Amino acid sequence: MTRHVTYMTIDDAEHYTPQQRAAIVSAYPAHEREARARGIPVLGSGRIFPVAEELIACEPFRLPRYWPRLGALDFGWDHPSAAVELAWDTEADVVYVAKACRASQQTPAMQALTLKPWGEWLPWAWPRDGRRETLEGAGVALARQYAAHGLNMLSSHAQFADGSVSVEAGLMEMLDRMQSGRFKVFSTLLPWFEEFRLYHRKDGQVVKLRDDLMAATRYGMMMLREAVVDPAEFKAARRKPGQSDPLGAFR
Repeated sequence: MTRHVTYMTIDDAEHYTPQQRAAIVSAYPAHEREARARGIPVLGSGRIFPVAEELIACEPFRLPRYWPRLGALDFGWDHPSAAVELAWDTEADVVYVAKACRASQQTPAMQALTLKPWGEWLPWAWPRDGRRETLEGAGVALARQYAAHGLNMLSSHAQFADGSVSVEAGLMEMLDRMQSGRFKVFSTLLPWFEEFRLYHRKDGQVVKLRDDLMAATRYGMMMLREAVVDPAEFKAARRKPGQSDPLGAFR
């Protein structure tokens, strides 16, 4: 049996004019607007990211090749494995989530087939459980399995520069960027936004359910300092002035 959830917002109530809809929304208390106008549920003791989607969503665009980029993984089996790609506009200090994928019961080999086209040069952040040996991998640590299948895994698990791995610190870093306009997500990444809406606390604790892309994003933020520029950008910079790019017609 297939289950489907449809979200309807006040914008779908076309019998109201735009001005009437705006007046209705403005009449709600600020903390209730997402739930009342957008159909975003309030779960547990509150959303982890109480931020309007309009503040972080942006239309997809072609990433400048000189922006550093980083991939990030959250491992899983019955609960999905997840991956995101972050691009960092270092001049404006804005981080963009440009790609996201999520899949259950896929081996590292299968996931590598999906992720390598993002760029074999792309460095990948990964969580501490990547050091764990698995029966499926015949006792080989997960991070090594992914590396064996061609992903450019970072040498150490996700951690802040001081070596700490605080979940709360990672979440606060993300929230601070969201609220200050320094964190954007391509609007086409619907699974990412599904998790964003439902990511919440219960009795003050983060509910680790359907949070795979959120976790991958947090690992990427922890290791943002390891983001690198596409090597193709350096090759382009080394060409002499006026020298044509023989592959230009194919890019």
